[in-house]
Amino acid sequence: MATLGLIGSGNIGGTLARLAVDAGLDVVLSNSRGPETLASLVEELGPRARAATPAEAAAAGDWVVVTIPLRGIGQVPAEPLAGKVVLDTGNYYPQRDGRIPELDAEETTTSELLQRQLPGAKVVKAFNNIYFKHLASLPRPAGAADRTALPIAGDDAGAKAAATELLDTLGFDVVDAGPLAEGWRFQRDTAAYVVPYAHAPQGAGISADDPGSPAGADELRTALAAALRYRDME
Repeated sequence: MATLGLIGSGNIGGTLARLAVDAGLDVVLSNSRGPETLASLVEELGPRARAATPAEAAAAGDWVVVTIPLRGIGQVPAEPLAGKVVLDTGNYYPQRDGRIPELDAEETTTSELLQRQLPGAKVVKAFNNIYFKHLASLPRPAGAADRTALPIAGDDAGAKAAATELLDTLGFDVVDAGPLAEGWRFQRDTAAYVVPYAHAPQGAGISADDPGSPAGADELRTALAAALRYRDME
């Protein structure tokens, strides 16, 4: 049975763990505070889930999701992730992460920073552009007319194929946005960030009880193209 490893088990990580267990995957969860702090979540998830250290979760995963604040990526263990497909959900929030000059100058992207930290891994940007409650509510079976698409970006074709397999297993279609350097197209403050999946009109904000709205591949491609047009105008 395939295993999903999670480095970070907050809103996104916990949601992905639930989706993975529901899809028949084993899950190994970790966080920065120790396996014992995940006991209640593991109990909720059932026998397919266990808690471990970040290094153990990295070693166990057929896919490994890094879902931590950007300021913490220096603590992600590189050695056990060598050769692994690593899905990065990170976003840059200066008020939380501190100022990172390279990102402020748009010289690199968040996932490229993680790839630099993990030179032996194959990083794919994914799951960063959707509110965690919508991530939980929008999965659909393959072929469903209202199936939602999520973007990915990565430099390794095989890793992107593996990421696509995981997203499909969890209930989502995929739009390939290109290499890691194109990950900015669905980062914070772009048209592809959160808005396509929000029930509220664009610009109205998202309330905690927003039920979410399916967004297919064509709608997502339009949002990704809007980011390109905006950058071309700068």
